[in-house]
Amino acid sequence: MQEAAKVMPESSFPAASTTAEYERSAAVYGACRPRPRYWLHGLLLLLTFFTTLVTGARMQYNFSHNQPALSLSDDSVPYFPVSWIVSNPRRILQGLPFAATVMFFFLAHEMGHYLYCRRYGIYATLPFFIPMPTMIGTMGAVIVIRSPIRSRTALFDIGIAGPIAGFLVALGFLVVSMAWSKPMLVSAHASLPDIEIGYPLIFRWVRDGLAALNPGSALARLPLSRMLLHPVAIAAWVGMFATALNLLPGGQLDGGHILYAISPRAHKVVSRAAILALLPMAYYFWAGWIVWAIFLQASSYRHPQVAELPRVSGIRVGLACFALFMLVSTLTYSPLGIHPLREAWPMVRDLVQPAFRWLNQHWLSQH
Repeated sequence: MQEAAKVMPESSFPAASTTAEYERSAAVYGACRPRPRYWLHGLLLLLTFFTTLVTGARMQYNFSHNQPALSLSDDSVPYFPVSWIVSNPRRILQGLPFAATVMFFFLAHEMGHYLYCRRYGIYATLPFFIPMPTMIGTMGAVIVIRSPIRSRTALFDIGIAGPIAGFLVALGFLVVSMAWSKPMLVSAHASLPDIEIGYPLIFRWVRDGLAALNPGSALARLPLSRMLLHPVAIAAWVGMFATALNLLPGGQLDGGHILYAISPRAHKVVSRAAILALLPMAYYFWAGWIVWAIFLQASSYRHPQVAELPRVSGIRVGLACFALFMLVSTLTYSPLGIHPLREAWPMVRDLVQPAFRWLNQHWLSQH
């Protein structure tokens, strides 16, 4: 059970002329910290490492047999091939490059948040990894912040530390693994995979940079759609996509925290604009954006209550511009192929219409 002192209302804060004066006047919470559940962190870490090893082994097998890493063709192994691994346990070692990369990315991102929480004396848990038998083997990782964030500068630093740490890690792995990728065979290109990933600008910039350094390489002038990405490059893509999602400017996402720290008033306007922008993106490009639009809307009702002073200034303004750069360079309007909501709408309508007819008839019969 946690016990907390009463909180001073925001209006009761005296005007602070200096940071030191502000810190003395800030509301202070006294809380009993729960005991860390190290066993749960360790268990989830091991389970996530296993699920990413399984999916990584599948990607490595596809890559070694000149198939796209995410291929779902008949020539590839099953979607989440546990039985395939059990039949030959040594195969799981093939998943090490992908698993180590994607786990290190999520660890770097969450530890960026965690370390800055520690710096500001804010209690936060260690990362909870989320195992999931998906095409990447995980749903990422989260930390839980259990004490209030008292200032806008603290909110800004905690919010931006994770994306910067994760982005730099993903960028390093991308530069290295892009050189390990190889051209796609004509036969593989003729039968495109069921899952075609969309490439953000950072992938194109890295490819162009490597081509400028080595113009004679086989990949120098090859479009990204004609390349077989190494599983480590797929892990880097996962990291860039996760960075873009976290930097969406709204709600309780990192981008929302950064924006709220800079300007609480702008946060409300930009959050609504982001939701409105995601709706046509879902309709015309990728249906998954509708989920993120709903999430932004649902998480926009509450936000950390921080004092007005001190405001974000100085080098943090430059870091905010860098956050915008990271968002632009990692975001792609169609991350998992062109699967717009408008294509799924006829199927959804056919499923929903009988229910509406039944409700309509049932309602009319009673009224």
